[in-house]
Amino acid sequence: MASAVEHAPDIAPGGIVITLPDGSERRFGSTTTGAEIAASIAKSLAKQALAVEVDGVLRDLDWPIGTYAGVRIVTGRDPEALALIRHDCAHVMAEAVQDLFPGTQVTIGPPIENGFYYDFARNEPFHPEDLERIEARMAEIVKADKPFRREEVSRAEAHRRFEAMGERYKLELLDAIPEGEPVTLYHQGEWFDLCRGPHGPSTGRIGAFKLMKIAGAYWRGDARNAQLQRIYGTAFASQKELDAHLHQLAEAERRDHRRLGREMGLFHIQEEATGSVFWHPKGWRIWQEVESYMRRRLDAAGYQEVKTPQLVDRVLWERSGHWEKFREHMFTLDADERVLALKPMNCPCHVQIFNQALKSYRELPLRMSEFGACHRNEPSGALHGIMRVRAFTQDDAHIFCTEDQVTAESVAFCELLRQVYADFGFTDVSVKFSDRPTVRAGEDATWDRAEQALRDATEAAGLETVLNPGEGAFYGPKLEFVLRDAIGRDWQCGTLQVDFVLPERLDATYVGADGARHRPVMLHRAILGSMERFLGILIEHHAGRLPLWLAPVQIVVATVTNDADAYAREVAAALEGAGLRVDCDTRSDKISYKVREHSLAKVPLIMAVGGREAAEHSVSLRRLGSQAQEALSLDAAIAMCQRESAAPDRQT
Repeated sequence: MASAVEHAPDIAPGGIVITLPDGSERRFGSTTTGAEIAASIAKSLAKQALAVEVDGVLRDLDWPIGTYAGVRIVTGRDPEALALIRHDCAHVMAEAVQDLFPGTQVTIGPPIENGFYYDFARNEPFHPEDLERIEARMAEIVKADKPFRREEVSRAEAHRRFEAMGERYKLELLDAIPEGEPVTLYHQGEWFDLCRGPHGPSTGRIGAFKLMKIAGAYWRGDARNAQLQRIYGTAFASQKELDAHLHQLAEAERRDHRRLGREMGLFHIQEEATGSVFWHPKGWRIWQEVESYMRRRLDAAGYQEVKTPQLVDRVLWERSGHWEKFREHMFTLDADERVLALKPMNCPCHVQIFNQALKSYRELPLRMSEFGACHRNEPSGALHGIMRVRAFTQDDAHIFCTEDQVTAESVAFCELLRQVYADFGFTDVSVKFSDRPTVRAGEDATWDRAEQALRDATEAAGLETVLNPGEGAFYGPKLEFVLRDAIGRDWQCGTLQVDFVLPERLDATYVGADGARHRPVMLHRAILGSMERFLGILIEHHAGRLPLWLAPVQIVVATVTNDADAYAREVAAALEGAGLRVDCDTRSDKISYKVREHSLAKVPLIMAVGGREAAEHSVSLRRLGSQAQEALSLDAAIAMCQRESAAPDRQT
């Protein structure tokens, strides 16, 4: 990898003082290293140490520390450890590939969110069976416990070495390093690469790893450049952590909403409508149930639902600031010598409704909601099933309030959000506090007020938050609510944003108790976020086995023999009359086949009926995932299904 690191610091004469995270101090001679500091604290820490953080910057353990510094020893338990281990593992993989396939050139190989990769230039393609050979060679390199060693060299020396090796991609990376910045190489035994570091102490500290797949990639991500071969892998500090990750990946594949959507007949996506969803009757039934539930919750919380246009003149987007900050994501068209845009969000339109009549402070807070259809020009490579689309619906709402009302409204929203998530089966929710981004609208003083208002609301709501620096919206800071699903994945869904900027830009006012005009504060809030994305999350969270109140088909009445067809239809009609969603299966197939088929379709309840059930006016009930059967009278079965299928907000 090509980049630069700072030169090692000049050594301070007369000794140095190191401050540890607990505030204690340790004195050393004219210089020291992270390895020495760890050893001075405890032998066990020295064995566990992977790197050292010096005044907030991660360094190799043997980095010379020659000035007064705050120091933290990084071990496998720290958040930074995974990136270090994966970076180390990428280098080990590159060495293994060049050992096994001479003539292969290495290009770039960084750690990434769930592992690492390296891009290779090779005339022959890699094959899946090659991964096993590469893994075996990597295991040998790890077992050899080769120390990682940093070497700073001149640009000319690095050029000479890589040219002699025929590494033309490294020469290009070398040329990209700005003049005046150092050039560093990292060695593991005889093998080395151009790299900024840092690395762990040796290859033996890598832990557990697995190569995952082979893919294509263009040099520097540009389709005009040469095509390379990318090998992805992952690594963890222990085999237990790796096994847990691989299990999560297998579970994620089993729960993939795209596969379940096909199997359950919920939706499909096709090329002629890239980034848009074709909802089938069963999938749309789930949508309708979710939307109806949300409407009831919002009605009870005092929201007023509105509907705003899809196409809006660019003039409004220029006034709101979206044209400048969000133009690249907007779909536009020309009509009547005007430029119109499909709305990417609802907020400017809601301000237009607010502005239609002068409001009094007595009318605030005004809570305005919309299931608003929006469009954003997402890159085609980023689209993913119904999780990432171009045409989507937001469960959007905006609360227009006075500054004094921000805290109470925020607390009420957070309580509503928690209840909604719990009703859908999500109880593990974390919160990020996203403050001002680099590119933003509004003065710093306005942002100070908005951020303080949101902090006050957060404290009042009793929320623990993690700072997400620089990730606020361009018009205000926000809270991001992150759901953890059944297999431990995190999904950011709900948001709450405090906005002093948009009311100013769009001239929203109300008349205060003093008779003067004032700007309202605008709280942008969503609970589900994108309806499409939330339904995808919901399907994967429940692995398609949706709660009875959400299941598109709640019950299948299936005949054991065709002699019971008439009774099956009678049972189905009675269930439908009770407000339940029912299919009736009177095919001539065996009951075992029908049970298997409807179980694959994730139908929660199957009621088998034959001659005995017809005579007794009863059903034989089987629940999804269970082999047990329960005999119930038809009246008892209907009462039970009605009770169990009630939405959470309608349960008594």
